[in-house]
Amino acid sequence: MSNEARSIDDRADDYVLGLLEGSELETFETALITDVSMQNAVSASRERFLELDMTAKPVPASQALWDGIATRLDKVVRGQEAPPVAANNNGLFWRRLALAASAASILLAIGLGWSLQNRPDPLVIAVLLDEKGQAQALVEDFGDRSAKVTLLTDFTVPKDKVMQVWTLPSQEMGPVSLGLLSTSTTALLDGPELPKPRLDQLYEITVEQSGGSPTGRPTGPILVKGFSKAAH
Repeated sequence: MSNEARSIDDRADDYVLGLLEGSELETFETALITDVSMQNAVSASRERFLELDMTAKPVPASQALWDGIATRLDKVVRGQEAPPVAANNNGLFWRRLALAASAASILLAIGLGWSLQNRPDPLVIAVLLDEKGQAQALVEDFGDRSAKVTLLTDFTVPKDKVMQVWTLPSQEMGPVSLGLLSTSTTALLDGPELPKPRLDQLYEITVEQSGGSPTGRPTGPILVKGFSKAAH
C-alpha cells in the first residue's frame, strides 16, 4: 500500500473517530464531496468501527433517563424550545455503551401518545442518545417502510449539511438510510423495503453533505444513536 493510500486511510479513521478539527476537518470534508477514494476510505472505516460498536451490549435505561425524556417530550408537545445541540463527532462516542430503551418505553409511549393516529402501533422504539448519554431523539419503526422520528432537542446543523437517519438491519446488509431529516420536531420517513425490525437493532442520526451521504453509507459525524426495544 502506498504512503498516499495509508494517509487517506489514517485520515478517514481520524475523521470517523472525531479526531480531525479546525481547518484539517474543513479540508477533509470539502474533499470528501468529490474524492471517491476518500469516500470509500470513510465507508470502510465506518464499517470497521461499526463492528466494535455492535459489541456493546444494551443495558436498561434508568428511571432518571425516562423522567428526562418525559420532561423533554412535554416541552415538544407544548412547543417550548429545547437547548440546542451542536453537530460534533466526539471520539468518545464510539467507546461508550449505547443505552437501550427498556419496557418502560412502552408505558411512556402510551402515556404521551407518540404513535400517529390512524396508523398501526410501531413494532420497535429506539431512544437515541448523544455521547453524554442524554436522550435526544426517538425512533418508532412501523415495519412497513415508515418510521417516525421525534427530536427532543434542537440540533444545530450547518446550512450546507443535513441530518440523515440510519438503521442496521443486519451486519451482512450494513447501514441503510431511512431518509433525510429536517430541523422540524417530528417527521415521518418513508424508507426502503427492509426486513422486519428486530430487537436491539441499531438506529442513528448522522450529519451528512447536502442531499445526503455521497456513498449511500454513513460518512459524517454521529449526533445520536441507540438500540431498539419492542413497542408492545
